[in-house]
Order: sequence, then structure tokens, then C-alpha cells
Amino acid sequence: MYVHREAESTLLDLMRQFKVVLVTGARQVGKTTMLHHVLPEGFHYVTLDDPRASALAQADPVLFFDDHRLPVAVDEVQRVPGLFQQVKFLVDQTPETGLVVLTGSQTFHLMQGVSESLAGRVAVLEMSGMSLREIIGCGGNGPYIPGRPGNGGEAEPPEGLHIWDIIHRGSMPRLLDPSISWDAYYTGYVRTYLERDVRDLVNVKEEESFYRFLVVCAARTGQLLNRNDLARDSGVDSKTVQSWLSVLQASGIVRLLRPFWSNASKRLTKTPKLYVMDTGLACHLLGWGTAETLRRGAMAGHMFETFVVGEVLRSHLNAGGDARGVQFYRDSRKREIDLVIQEGRVLHPVEIKMAATVNPGAVANFSVLDGIDDYDVGAGAVICQTRQPYSVTAGVRAVPVWSV
Repeated sequence: MYVHREAESTLLDLMRQFKVVLVTGARQVGKTTMLHHVLPEGFHYVTLDDPRASALAQADPVLFFDDHRLPVAVDEVQRVPGLFQQVKFLVDQTPETGLVVLTGSQTFHLMQGVSESLAGRVAVLEMSGMSLREIIGCGGNGPYIPGRPGNGGEAEPPEGLHIWDIIHRGSMPRLLDPSISWDAYYTGYVRTYLERDVRDLVNVKEEESFYRFLVVCAARTGQLLNRNDLARDSGVDSKTVQSWLSVLQASGIVRLLRPFWSNASKRLTKTPKLYVMDTGLACHLLGWGTAETLRRGAMAGHMFETFVVGEVLRSHLNAGGDARGVQFYRDSRKREIDLVIQEGRVLHPVEIKMAATVNPGAVANFSVLDGIDDYDVGAGAVICQTRQPYSVTAGVRAVPVWSV
């Protein structure tokens, strides 16, 4: 059964404004399924995973679009970068918008083609896996920002919600079907990823080494990025680590969260934090076979933080944002704030806690934002496992993780 995606309305809005819309995201997050359900009647659909379609697109882009006339959706377009120039030519012949929708799972090649051929004509919508809002049918609306109406858990919590089951199961739409084996799914996912995306993006001679690198990254989710540690534990050099990190980012497997930094705050760290975007994949790579072993294990805190950060990022991406306003804070005195969500010149501090009850000490570091010039500090939040929201301090609310 199809579950409606928050990105649907954003896609349709972008199609009304731009001639071309590019939908990116990791494999199997639901890009194609969403298009089949929301594209207007009369749209043609073609995937370049089809060898015949791919061969025709490479040999003769003009003939390809004669066979697949506008309006058209072209899936896995990164396989034939030569199509971008013909798309530009076609959309420039008409003032109509929303005639071409492109999808792809490798942003490196995609964005290179977009910047060269479709600048000014294309909007980019980044999709990730299912959000908790989509899975349970409730939660916030639009990008999560503390203090916004609908983003504070005013509704009752859903019955039968077991958050650790959802964290462990992961965000892939296919796994909403309880009959699908979790372990078999991710085993196949990793194998397909190694055999297709990785080989397309970089020359990996030993897939076993890259797999070990995946595991090492999963073990460091929610932590400051240390390339030397990644290199040491993966058995490769730092140059290879940088190349492989780019692969993981380009294919939507990991995201590097940047620290908040301004010219007036020279002492803030510039080191990003590493997050695996799908907690189910991270659990599989690390061998956490059940939700209960995960909840009681050494990685529980980092995995809970990873899950919450992923939910916040998804809320912004599904609304059409690029999520660059979602950052974290850490200074030279090691004072940290898990998230700083920037809304114009207003900074919203967010702490993430596994507990259900938090005290004012949990948000003591929020005060460091008061000293940053040219910014105001807005409403703050502690995202935790409480069932109902409550005030922690003036201006800071504890909110349930399901309400994000």
C-alpha cells in the first residue's frame, strides 16, 4: 500500500515554477514510486536502467525524446549525462513549466550536468527515506523549527508506537511491509550499492575494503569526523578516505553536518559531524540484530541522536529546503549544542536526549548563543522520549521525538 510522502506537495509546487525538476536521493527511498502516484495524467515515464532506453539515449538524444515526448519523467538520468543538453534545448522552446522531471541516485554526476546545462531552469528536490511523520501518520508540519505551531507535540502520541523498533527497522519504504526480512533486505541493499553506485562513482578494486569503510563510518555515526581514525580503522590512506566519503555523500548514504560558524565566532570548531542517514542500515552494518539489543547497547545514544537528526533533516528536505540551516555548535571549550537550526538571523538551539525527563542543566549550553553578534536566539527544544511536551526553562520545551 502506498504511503503518501511529504515531498509530494513540494514536487508539484516546483513543477508549477520551473521547467525541469530534478529529484535526487539514495537508492530505494521511493523516488520512482512517488512519481508514479503524483505526476499528472499524460506524463511519459522511462528509466535508463532499461538497457534499450539507455543505449538509445546515449546514441541519439534527439531520437530518444522523439520516442518519449514531453511531458516526460526520466529515471536514473545520471547514466546518460548527454541528455542534459537536449533537455535544455527542448524546454527552451516553450514557456510551459513542469514538462520534465528527472531522477537519480548519484548527485555528483547529476549536479555536474545540471550546473553545465540546466542552470536557471531546474529545481532540485532531495528525497531521503521515510520520515517518522510518514510512517505513523502524525508529527509536525513543514521544516522542524522549535516554537512553530504544530512542531511541539500538541497531539496525543500514537498508540503502539515503539520508537526503538522504528530506529532499528530503518527508513526504507519497502521495510514498512513486516513480511520483508530486515537482514535479507539490507544484505541485498549493500551488495547492490557496492556493485552499482560505488563502481560507477569510483574505481574500487577491493569491495571488501570499501565494505569495511562502510562499517567504520556506521560505528562513528553521530560523532565528529576524524579522517585519520577512519583511515586507520579501515586500513586505507587518508586520501582514499576523502574520496570514499565523497562517494557516500554523493549517493545519499551519509551526511556531514556542518558546525555553526560566523565571522564573529572565530573559536568555533570547523570539523563536521558524520551521520548515516538510515539507522536501519547502520544497525545492519554493525550487527545490532534486534531493537532490544540496540536499545541496551553501547551505540544507543549515538543511534538515537542519528535518528533524530535524520528526522529534522528530512523535515527540511521534504519542504524543498537544502538543510544547510541545520547545524551544530561546539567551541574550543567543548561546549556543545546538538543542533542549531538557523531561521534567518534567529538561532534555535536543540538538544537530543534519550531520557523522558530532562532538567534545566541539559540546556545550560544554550546560553552561549547569546554572545554571538548579529543573531537573536529563538525558541529552543529538547527532543526526547517524553510522551507529552513540557517546559524545561523559559523559552525551551521538551518535545516528544514522534512530534518532530
